[in-house]
Amino acid sequence: MEKSDHLKGRDIIVVGQQPWDISIGSNCKNIALEWSKYNRVLYVNSPLDRISKFRGKSDPKINKRVSVVEGKSKGLIPIKENLWNLFPDEMIESINWIKWPFFFEFFNKRNNKLFSSSILKAVNELGFKDFILFNDNDMFRSFYLKSLLKPAISIYYSRDFMLAVDYWSFHGKKHEPELIADSDICVANSTYLADYCRKYNSKSFYVGQGCELDIFMQTDGLATPSDMLPIKGPVIGYVGALQSIRLDISILEFIAVTKPEWSVVLVGPEDNEFLASALHQMSNVYFLGSKDPSTLPSYINAFDVCINPQIVNQVTIGNYPRKIDEYLAVGKPVVATKTEAMSIFKDHCYLAETKEDYVRMISEGLENNNPALKAERRNFASAHTWENSVLEIDKAISNWFEASYQTNSSK
Repeated sequence: MEKSDHLKGRDIIVVGQQPWDISIGSNCKNIALEWSKYNRVLYVNSPLDRISKFRGKSDPKINKRVSVVEGKSKGLIPIKENLWNLFPDEMIESINWIKWPFFFEFFNKRNNKLFSSSILKAVNELGFKDFILFNDNDMFRSFYLKSLLKPAISIYYSRDFMLAVDYWSFHGKKHEPELIADSDICVANSTYLADYCRKYNSKSFYVGQGCELDIFMQTDGLATPSDMLPIKGPVIGYVGALQSIRLDISILEFIAVTKPEWSVVLVGPEDNEFLASALHQMSNVYFLGSKDPSTLPSYINAFDVCINPQIVNQVTIGNYPRKIDEYLAVGKPVVATKTEAMSIFKDHCYLAETKEDYVRMISEGLENNNPALKAERRNFASAHTWENSVLEIDKAISNWFEASYQTNSSK
């Protein structure tokens, strides 16, 4: 799509899993920011639930929500031009523990009605008309919003396979397929998730993943971090959370044991399994801990080869690995576990299926690196912007409106 194909002049409501005041990165927030350049956007936080209120009495974020519910604070907050954040003024019940479908459905419908009433107040205050409803993976609290809000078009956004997580799996196995089927279109950030949505809705589209890569593209003059200076090369590095549900510890152990002349550097917080792993007893493995995000390009730049040794499971198989774009933006050779979501990177990364593949491919990456390959990697990563991803969403929306108009005109 050309830049002129941006969706423009529309009113858009965004609901989802992550509130605006979340401290980590959020696809949903980035999409809302991109849309607000050309449209009016209302970004809706999930409503406060009763258990969160009880457990979070000392949390300023919970206290802010309680204040809005009690009418002591205004819930509609301007973020920037064309972008507002809504703290719902209704509190919902905590119901996911309910295992009886009839009672869950009863309370979930009630929660949805309370949630929608808060949204409609903001819609009336802002004067939104014929708005677009964009739902980021919120399969319970937003299940009935299409019928309650009556948007011009409803969109379900799949960015994670939520049903692999225990919290979502019990009721989600019924609700997510039904919500996907009921949505006008579905969009997904990986080909795996697009195929999953297509099982229930033929109007499901892969729209890519945006990344904030500016700091990773600026590698000139980067100094090697002080805690990496004593580490001898070649350096095989990983940046990100060290979680056993996502990463294969045995691959890291195999690399370290098979190639003692390599240094394996792991940058990020560890879960209990990593803390207890044999990796801590290996002299060529270095745990450097969590780092400020602004310093990560310096660490990646100091690696000779970057890795992403994922376990292949329902949690990881469909996830778009943003860290791969970060590695490639710095220009580094990358070896990653082969998954369906990694297929789009196949021309620019080594994709491993076994621990032996990792050792062989890392060796190839060390031997065959050159400035031309570095430039190709950086150029490929630079195309994965939020503008391009949102343009794909805009294209799917525009095509649906056009098809809907043609259908209505022929009647």
